[in-house]
Amino acid sequence: QVQLVESGGGLVQAGGSLRLSCAASGRTFASYAMGWFRQAPGKEREFVATISRNRGNTYYSDSVKGRFTISRDNAKNTVYLQMNSLKPEDTAVYYCAARPDYSSTYYRSWEYDSWGQGTQVTVSS
Repeated sequence: QVQLVESGGGLVQAGGSLRLSCAASGRTFASYAMGWFRQAPGKEREFVATISRNRGNTYYSDSVKGRFTISRDNAKNTVYLQMNSLKPEDTAVYYCAARPDYSSTYYRSWEYDSWGQGTQVTVSS
């Protein structure tokens, strides 16, 4: 497992942008697939985006496709989530997650074994 710490959340108006960061500890970051999930009050945690260990493959939920971009810098042990054209329905706690990458696409929360503490994103209308 790796330790994950998210940052970059905050309050933004609808139509605005935020960039979330997730810093990982350990020397095996480059071997991990990384994901972003979110959970709104009273709702289940939902998948947002994932990126493979070598940045070759990305996958997004339909609700964020075309607005959010996931990326990673293996030299900095960091994964990012650039969020543009934010909507009030994007309001949630955003979590970073990691798991060993065995060349698959991981979009279910139970597939991940390391989680950050979450960062709040609030989009006002």
